[in-house]
Amino acid sequence: MSKQNTDTDVAFISALAELLNKNDLTELSVKREYGEDDSLEVRVVKQANVVTVAAAQAPVTAAAAPAAAAAPAAPVSAPAASEDPAQHPGAVTSPMVGTVYLAAEPGAAPFVTLGAQVAEGQTLLIIEAMKTMNHIPAPRAGTVKRILVEDGHPVEFGAPLMIIE
Repeated sequence: MSKQNTDTDVAFISALAELLNKNDLTELSVKREYGEDDSLEVRVVKQANVVTVAAAQAPVTAAAAPAAAAAPAAPVSAPAASEDPAQHPGAVTSPMVGTVYLAAEPGAAPFVTLGAQVAEGQTLLIIEAMKTMNHIPAPRAGTVKRILVEDGHPVEFGAPLMIIE
């Protein structure tokens, strides 16, 4: 994919997100064909004033099934309806797409709990991406005020994971 396609795709996805908000839609899914072996599939989903965008760049084959985008994780602690957790100054966002794990292994104690004091660099959770376990460190010291994801659920790039104040 060329730089021109990338810039065009970013503008296209932004336009889809704007269209979603302007028309009070909750979901929009589009497939864009560039050629015989090149396409872009985009799914934009809006939940509780948060817009999640999932895009997959993949070659198209006759037997290929449409790419399914993962649903955003449900919040563990209920946020206020008018508040966007991603805009909170203490938000810790996902650096990648993957599956969230709040503990090192099933049945183990979670890395952090609600109200816990964390130090900068302390592991908050793990995101599994492409069979690699990525430890997500606390960007700053503080108190865990909200945990916005559930163990074993998928997350998107940029999705808010926790609020640390």
